[in-house]
Amino acid sequence: MPSLKMILVIALAIGALISSALLVLESPTGYALLSLEWPGITAAYFFWGATGGSALLGVAIAWVVNALAYALGAFIVISAFKALST
Repeated sequence: MPSLKMILVIALAIGALISSALLVLESPTGYALLSLEWPGITAAYFFWGATGGSALLGVAIAWVVNALAYALGAFIVISAFKALST
């Protein structure tokens, strides 16, 4: 059985992959998946409103927040599978 630290690393990797896919899919399709990107977009808008920062930093903040949001969901699912298999 994987340890809690390993589950956390796997969940963070899954969150980063999902966030990257959402970020990459937006350019070729010309369609923003705002319902899936909502946590990160909200954080980026708060950042831009508070500091008037650059767009690149706003995109980076959106990516990180989305990665953490999806990592939390992956962590819960993986932990539930671990608990059920024990």
